[in-house]
Amino acid sequence: MRGIPPARHNRVVAKNSKRASHGTPAVVTLEKSGLPHTLHPYEHDPASDLSYGMEAAQAIGADPGQVFKTLLADVDGALVVGIVPVDRKLDLKALARAAGGKKAAMADPAAAERATGYVVGGISPLGQKTRHRTVLDESAAAFDVVYVSGGRRGLDVGLTPSDLLTLTGGTTAPIARD
Repeated sequence: MRGIPPARHNRVVAKNSKRASHGTPAVVTLEKSGLPHTLHPYEHDPASDLSYGMEAAQAIGADPGQVFKTLLADVDGALVVGIVPVDRKLDLKALARAAGGKKAAMADPAAAERATGYVVGGISPLGQKTRHRTVLDESAAAFDVVYVSGGRRGLDVGLTPSDLLTLTGGTTAPIARD
């Protein structure tokens, strides 16, 4: 089961789904919130030449601009979460500005895993071990539903951009570049 195709997403509440519990902190966070969301499990292919995000977009049949990756950056010594479309890159200068900092660099993958409790390729903005300042690229506003990692490779979740911001305490800014 791949979930509801993006074009027919009808704000389905996951707790009504047969595959509601996937056990990740991200899914638990969504279920506890009571906010409408959908689960989109797929078979992750470790041999794929695609990036994790592009693999997810292809597997769930969504536009890559509607599927977002969760990246961590070190902004002036503090970890900040940047959420950008999988077909774009994180603009570190823009993220630093949005976070009120001066300089940003990508976080070490091991540090990102320790800080979030997730593995690279499955880092979700939801249910992280430690809550970090979060910035969602403004392009998310163009969609009724966006897809982010559900906390493991092979699981994405769909929810509204405003619900994503509510659950993460995030803000929006133009932080993606081509």
